[in-house]
Amino acid sequence: MRKENTYRITIEEINIEDGSEAKSMSFDVQDREDMFNIVEKVRANSGLEVNVATRVGVALRLLGPVMMADRKHPLFVDFMPHFKNFMQNLKAVVKNKSAL
Repeated sequence: MRKENTYRITIEEINIEDGSEAKSMSFDVQDREDMFNIVEKVRANSGLEVNVATRVGVALRLLGPVMMADRKHPLFVDFMPHFKNFMQNLKAVVKNKSAL
């Protein structure tokens, strides 16, 4: 059995204007994949700017497992084939660039 990695995701509002208190949220997530390794591969091989690649890598690891677990849910059923194609394309791009 594969070890689950546990991550804490924290989002903090940083552009506070009118003296309001900054909002934040935090949650823990378990993932069978090494999120840091995935983000590094996307950063290095996707052709995206580093900040964008980081966001894409994290977003995919947060959304992907939820969609796989609930792929027949009405929110995901129409999107699932497109997501699958996107993931296959991304994996091919990242793999081919890292082999160069």
